[in-house]
Amino acid sequence: MGNFNRQIGRNRALWAGATPLIIYRENPKSNERGYNDVTVLDKQPYDETLHSYIKGADAASADINKIVRSAYGSQTEYQNLSTEAIAEWHTWNNELQRGTLVPPGMSIKDAVFVPNGNISLSISAVLPAWELACIDGMEKAGNKDTQLATRIPRHVEIAVQKGLQSFVDPFQRERRGEHNTGVLDTTGGMAVADKACRFALHKARNLGAKFIFGKEAGYMKELCYEDSKVIGVKTRDGKSHAAELTVLACGGWTPVLLPELDGLCEAIAGSVILFKIPRQSPLWERLAEGGLYGFPRDENRWFKVGYRGTKYTNPLRQGDGNERSTPVTRWSAAEQDGNISTGEDFTSFPQQAHQVLIEFLNEYLAGLSEEGIDIALTRVCWYTDTFDNHYFVDRVPNRQGLMVATGGSGHAFKYLPNIGNWIVDIMEGVGMDRSAVQAWKWRFVGGPTNDLMEGIGDSRALQNICLLKEVSLQNKAKAKL
Repeated sequence: MGNFNRQIGRNRALWAGATPLIIYRENPKSNERGYNDVTVLDKQPYDETLHSYIKGADAASADINKIVRSAYGSQTEYQNLSTEAIAEWHTWNNELQRGTLVPPGMSIKDAVFVPNGNISLSISAVLPAWELACIDGMEKAGNKDTQLATRIPRHVEIAVQKGLQSFVDPFQRERRGEHNTGVLDTTGGMAVADKACRFALHKARNLGAKFIFGKEAGYMKELCYEDSKVIGVKTRDGKSHAAELTVLACGGWTPVLLPELDGLCEAIAGSVILFKIPRQSPLWERLAEGGLYGFPRDENRWFKVGYRGTKYTNPLRQGDGNERSTPVTRWSAAEQDGNISTGEDFTSFPQQAHQVLIEFLNEYLAGLSEEGIDIALTRVCWYTDTFDNHYFVDRVPNRQGLMVATGGSGHAFKYLPNIGNWIVDIMEGVGMDRSAVQAWKWRFVGGPTNDLMEGIGDSRALQNICLLKEVSLQNKAKAKL
C-alpha cells in the first residue's frame, strides 16, 4: 500500500511480547540517538491485563517469574550479556525503591529482580562438561567463586559462609544416599516478569514511546508496501501505521508472520503448572526461599513449576500451503497466517509433561499432596526456538524496511533491561563485529541443529500426543483422546 503521510522523525512500528518494550528504554541514550517517534503495536490489552497470564495475557513474557543466570559454558557472548543485564536489573530495582520511576499500581516496596541465585542439578555422579565450562568461563572473566559446585568442599564452605547452605542440597539427596551434583550460581536469581514488563512499559512511555494495544487497534493485519519496500503495517481496525523501519518482535507468533524463517525458527511450547499455597500452610515459609523448588511462591500465593524436556508444536497449514507451528493458548485460538482464527482456545495439558512433573513433585515436595494442595492452573507457554539456539536480530533479506528480533529459544527474558541497546546498535550498524551480533545475524542451517518444522508428523505435535482435560497432583488425570 502506498501514499502514506510519513511522520516526522525516526518512526518504529513494533508488535508483540517483551522485546518491543526494550527497544526504547534508557535515558538519555534514546534521545541522543534521535528516536523521537516510536510506536509499539501489540494485540494484548496490557493496560488491562498488566502483563499477567492469570488475567489473560498469553505472551511468554506474561508470567510470574523468569530465571536470571550468568554462566553460559563456553558461550561467553551470553555470559557477558548476562553480567551486563544483572547490573541493569539492580539499577531498575534501585529506581523503584528510590521512587525515581514507579509505574501505576506498583510501589517502592516492589522489586523486579530478586537476587536469590539459582542452582542447576544433575543426577550424574560427576559434574557435566557444561557445568565445568560455566565455572571456568566465569572465573576467567574475573568472577571467581560465584559458581559453586555442590561436590567441591571448598565451594560448599563458601556457600555456608554466604548463608546459602540450604541451597546446596535443596532436595536432600545426600541424606538419601543419592548423587547431589550441581552448580549454584550466586550472581543470578529471578525476574518478577509481569512487574518487570510493567516497569519497562512505564519507562518507555516516559521517554516518549507510543503504545497502541488491543485486538483491533494493536493487532497487525498485514505489512504495507511501497513497491517492494515495507513502509509500515495495517491493523485490524483498518488504520495504517507508517514507519521508516518496521520491526517484527512477536515471540512465538513470529515464524507464522514471517515465512522467511521457515527451517530457522519454530514456535514451541513448554509446560507449566501452578499451585496456590494457603498462607496458613507450613509450606508458605518453606517455599518463600528462592532456589528450592522451581521458583519461590509469590505474594499472591502462586507457586510455579515448569518442564521443557519435551517442546511441543502445533502444526497448522497456512495460506501458502506450508505447515508452521502456531501458538494456541488458554486465551486465544491458533491463527492461520497470524490473522484468521481457527479452532478453539487450548485448555488441555500434555500427559507426558504432567507425569514428569507430578513424579518429581511427589518425590521432592510431598507436602503439597499431603496437605491436599492440588494443581490450580496449567499452561503451555509458547516461545521461539531457532535451529542453533542463537537469536535472530537482523534486517530481513530482500525486504527493505523490515527487521526481525526473535528466536529467544527459552533464554531471552533475562536480558529485558539491556538487549534493547543491542537491537538498536544492529539497526544502526554499530559494533557489528561483536560475537553476539555475529551469532544473531541472518543465517542458514548448518552444523548441529534442533529439529524444526517436522509438521503434522512430528511426535511432539499436540495433534499426536495424549492430552489431559483435567489434571491433578494425585495422578487422577482425565485424558482427552
